[in-house]
Amino acid sequence: MRLLVYPVLSLCAALVSSSPQVQLHRTTVVGRDITGLEQDFFGGIPYAESPLGPLRLQPPVFKPDLNVRIFNASSFGLSCLQPGMSSGLISEDCLTINIFRPSNVTERSSLPVLFWTHGGGYQTGSASEFNGSAIVAQSVERGTPIIYINFNYRLGPLGFPQGAEAASRGILNLAIEDQLAALKWVQLNIGAFGGDKDKVTVFGESAGSGMISVLFLNPSISKFARAAIFESGSASSTLTFDAQRREDSWTNFVGGVPSCSSLVGTSITVDCLQAVNSSDILEGLLLAEAETDEQLPFDPTLDGDFGVFPDLPSQLFPRGQFARLPFIAGTNLDEGTLFCPPELNYTNDLLRENLNANFSPPTVPRNVLDDFLALYPDDPSAGSPYNTGNETFGLAPLYKKCAALTSDLMFESQRRHWIQTTSESGVKAFGYRFTQRLSATAAYLGVSHGSEIPFVYGTLGSLNETAAANELSVMMIDYWVSFATSLDPNDGHGSSRPQWPQYTPSQQVLLQLNGDNLTVIPDDYNKEKIDFIISEGAVFRHRR
Repeated sequence: MRLLVYPVLSLCAALVSSSPQVQLHRTTVVGRDITGLEQDFFGGIPYAESPLGPLRLQPPVFKPDLNVRIFNASSFGLSCLQPGMSSGLISEDCLTINIFRPSNVTERSSLPVLFWTHGGGYQTGSASEFNGSAIVAQSVERGTPIIYINFNYRLGPLGFPQGAEAASRGILNLAIEDQLAALKWVQLNIGAFGGDKDKVTVFGESAGSGMISVLFLNPSISKFARAAIFESGSASSTLTFDAQRREDSWTNFVGGVPSCSSLVGTSITVDCLQAVNSSDILEGLLLAEAETDEQLPFDPTLDGDFGVFPDLPSQLFPRGQFARLPFIAGTNLDEGTLFCPPELNYTNDLLRENLNANFSPPTVPRNVLDDFLALYPDDPSAGSPYNTGNETFGLAPLYKKCAALTSDLMFESQRRHWIQTTSESGVKAFGYRFTQRLSATAAYLGVSHGSEIPFVYGTLGSLNETAAANELSVMMIDYWVSFATSLDPNDGHGSSRPQWPQYTPSQQVLLQLNGDNLTVIPDDYNKEKIDFIISEGAVFRHRR
């Protein structure tokens, strides 16, 4: 046994001497060089204790110290437990953080930080899907270097428990608590990596943007960030109810866990769930996914005055209960296409039935449904994907009507209400509408939800897009990095690009992000429809 000590020590010494390293308290964190780039990567660093056993279905326990002499941070950690992923790639021990930084950074560099929260409908997704090296590389090239960070958070019922028992135990919105723990880790530790804890810009897409939006309903977020970028997601983009509304979702999950199924309907299911192994939990996740009629059965839920999601946004806005921090917020042209299953035979009766089912109880007034549906013509040329004329792509003619109204309900109305409300309070804000379709995207999806991500991450090179599209990607990264470093997308560094005007009460305009027509447009599209949605906020769960 003694003979093995020296080779192991030699291996550790070689690892440390040849790789980028950072001293965190008593631990040497060893990362790796990013091939072909002058960048360092540090991955899989725990920011909270493993949420297993008695820590499962509990708020994250912050991990201030790694408690080892050398920590190998050369790769991403495993993704959080979720359906549809190989068992070898997922684990409940997943609360980890990842860092991309320019090489030769020191503790005195004090670089601004971009902190990403991934999307995935609150049920799927992983930090490892998002390689921030192109963003960091362009930030260096333009002379305004930044550090990029992302992290994993608990998903599905483990991150967003539902039902009366979860509410009574105070264990709602655990994934957002994970997000706060990761931001706390950044505050305590990013200085060692060369970052400035006072210059953190949070950004995210879809569910990630929704989670950030929830945090922005709490002015205390200013302790962790100074700005934000919201890509296609607001606090009320998904259906916002009390936890009791989704009792069935929790029942489906518990019923699928073999050792706990007999306890469905009792108030001790959490105790049982804390005692089983991860494979049993995964069985529950799979059943919950198979049994639900909702697209998003586990998502942020209202959790009261002392929670992270105290009330519906439009109830909090008049009280001034939101963070007054600069932000960018935008949506894509055809957000709703991804949320209307193409195989359904859409009729007005089906649309009415679906709307009533999703937004009841209380039952949605018939006249509100009729008035709402009447705002969206049955004419395919008026539907989404927009600018496609009478083409129906072989789908039900009212598919395009479903996509149009879904886009406005979930995304457009909430983005507009948020940016108008905050700008009226003097918040510095910038808005966009992304209209560049990816050539590889199915035509019936148009410029769908998530289409902007490869542009923001500079990954168009493998997609064989046009020169104009690639140029747009460069400009978008410049806008994003400029905002993170100067709180203004127009810092004059990098690519030559149009001025992005600030959104104000007297100048309600957006930047249309399109490689062939990058221009400023008024924020008045679908005005009558969106005004109606906002006015009926009590019906559509945007206000009480």
